[in-house]
Amino acid sequence: MNAELDLLVRLNDYERPQGVAERAVQAEELGFDRITVGETTGWNIVPVLTLAADRTEELGITNDVISPYGRSPAMLAQTALALHEASDGRFRLGLGPSSPAITERWHGLEFDRPLRRTRETIEVIRAVYENGSPAYEGEIFDIAGLNYEREIPENPPEIDLGTLGPKATEMAGRFGDGWAPQLFTEDGLETRLEDLARGAELGDKTLEDLRVAPIIRGVASEDREVAREKARGTIAFMLGAYGPYYGNSVAKQGYSDIVEEIRAAWQDRDTDAMAAALPDELLDELAPAGTPDEVREWVESYAEIEGVDAVRIGFVNELSDEEKETTMEAVADLV
Repeated sequence: MNAELDLLVRLNDYERPQGVAERAVQAEELGFDRITVGETTGWNIVPVLTLAADRTEELGITNDVISPYGRSPAMLAQTALALHEASDGRFRLGLGPSSPAITERWHGLEFDRPLRRTRETIEVIRAVYENGSPAYEGEIFDIAGLNYEREIPENPPEIDLGTLGPKATEMAGRFGDGWAPQLFTEDGLETRLEDLARGAELGDKTLEDLRVAPIIRGVASEDREVAREKARGTIAFMLGAYGPYYGNSVAKQGYSDIVEEIRAAWQDRDTDAMAAALPDELLDELAPAGTPDEVREWVESYAEIEGVDAVRIGFVNELSDEEKETTMEAVADLV
């Protein structure tokens, strides 16, 4: 496989932050190129990633993704620079516009102009990178600026954007160094890559200047039907219960009737009906689920999409340790 292979780790799967570091060591031994960890309302991601960085030597370290509402832009710059030093230059900062639920019900802020806030956050971070100060005048932020107390590295952390829609993805191409989308069919991803390329051109870049690493969630098991049942439940839940964005995105990729049926089942909190409403056709488009050979074939095909630099694979819900091991080993054979 020409593309790199990233491992997406979910914090709720571990009893202690050290467990994530142990998974990072395993990922490095198996040949994964990068580990990435998300942050919502669980552990603060920074100490978790610091542990992972400290216990590995070559594995890339990334977060998927930090909300621009949860930390100030200057603090995000400090965070990125600290993790960059802790990992000996292996860190990439992941940002995304976030969601109303996380912004309002966790951080206690208004979900106002998310794309504008994300853009200005990036610009403030780059101001720290370039000038050692967050001094900035914008529509959201007006910062007088102080000096960063440490030396700025020659190559500061690159910034990846997790976006879905055409305008947000154009912004990722224009202002980011990479793009980490998820829940795209192959055709849907190819269409959205056109928006990314247009944004890159606006930023005097090309698509080749960006690291495109789509996120997929899958499972490999010798028990094919069990694997598909678990994947079906996870993907249906993401489409129907994870807020509007994933469902809206997949609906616009040509599956509006299916998304509507899944959402109707979620209104009754009927997760069995949600899963039953997800047909094999769409499951096969969105997730690698089946035997190890089937999963390898799926990932390899997805990696061949022109413009994709890495495939970022995470686990579906309710996997045993054995199923996680099987899934990791299956895709690691592609390295």
